[in-house]
Amino acid sequence: MRLSLIALAAALLTGCATAPRPQIHRPTNAFPADALITQRAVLTALGRQYTLNGYLASSATNGQRLIITENFGGVLAEVLLKPDGKVCVMRCSRPLRPEWVERYIAADVRCLFGDATETDCPGQMLSPTHFLIERRWYKLDLHIVETKPGPQPAEMFDASKAEKP
Repeated sequence: MRLSLIALAAALLTGCATAPRPQIHRPTNAFPADALITQRAVLTALGRQYTLNGYLASSATNGQRLIITENFGGVLAEVLLKPDGKVCVMRCSRPLRPEWVERYIAADVRCLFGDATETDCPGQMLSPTHFLIERRWYKLDLHIVETKPGPQPAEMFDASKAEKP
């Protein structure tokens, strides 16, 4: 009896051994600080796949603004990541919740295009323009289609232009 209690206590204290998830380690300065980056992605969630397009305006001084569209051009979400780390959901359509955009999409932008300080970037960098993010609830297979270096208009980063929920 006593031996089984000790074995049970040891099992509870040590937990289960699981393999660590691979993390994306993107080289610093992999993308220009000022650029417009066009992306295509396949999002797999709840067993279904959705094709998406993304346009990321990146500014060294103003932050990053991501616009996610469906194939026919309808905007699904817009999110602004300020240099101070604040996240502002500018617009969100019905299939996406603002909380989800703020929590997951912002984290994915930081992982792939941020200052590489994000510590939870589960996935792989398959090539300099191809990334696979694998979180508990979804998988995002993202391809960079085009990168146009250069300054972006300051009005792209104006949080006061956010739509009211």
